[in-house]
Amino acid sequence: MRVQKVAMVVILTVLFCQLGAAVCWGLDLNLPAVQFHMDDAQAPEQVAGVLKILFVLTVLSVAPSILVLMTSFTRLAVVFAFLRTALGTQQSPPNQVIVGLALFLTLSIMWPVWQQINEQALQPFQAQEISGEEFVQRAVTPLKHFMLKQTRTKDLKLFTSFTSDEKPKNAEALPLAALVPAFVISELKTAFQIGFLLYIPFLVLDMVVASILLSMGMMMLPPVMISLPFKLMLFVLVDGWNLLVASLVKSF
Repeated sequence: MRVQKVAMVVILTVLFCQLGAAVCWGLDLNLPAVQFHMDDAQAPEQVAGVLKILFVLTVLSVAPSILVLMTSFTRLAVVFAFLRTALGTQQSPPNQVIVGLALFLTLSIMWPVWQQINEQALQPFQAQEISGEEFVQRAVTPLKHFMLKQTRTKDLKLFTSFTSDEKPKNAEALPLAALVPAFVISELKTAFQIGFLLYIPFLVLDMVVASILLSMGMMMLPPVMISLPFKLMLFVLVDGWNLLVASLVKSF
């Protein structure tokens, strides 16, 4: 049966392709032609333009990694995932909502850093006042200061010992190869600590419900099923989303 379905899909695909080709030839449609040329550069500006395009494409390819590893996104996403697990709501709120909320909160938290990068690096580079190498150095500096505020000294010493034998003199001298992983594991530790605190009230509620059900002889009834409405009621009554988001934003 499965083979027949696959065969039908292949046959229908071929028929649609043939029908589309017949329609295009019958209507005499003028489809645009795409051509690629590789000519010799006539001026240095052409080479610089190509290099800029390659740089932009490279930045776009690593943008997700920069967003996840060098901003507040990691802590926010992990804490929201812990909250959903502690409530026991399975897939509610869905992953798209959690990621979207964490993304917008990341933009709000990182907005002062983006402004510093824009004023100190992007605008001078667009005005051709600084070189590309200096642009990268100026753009990375605000991110380094942000990550250093959230990174534990113990984690930073660990990865610094892996990457270099000499101790960096200041924050600007810290290599990203040491700072970024140290920042990530520090964020994960902080997120796990917040997740532990989130679990405590819901765990106590689960234990109370389980004890009541056991005393009533209802051992076959899952306690999680009974405690879920009370968890949701408790979370709504204390305005949990407002408290959690406010605490997370103030933690940076």
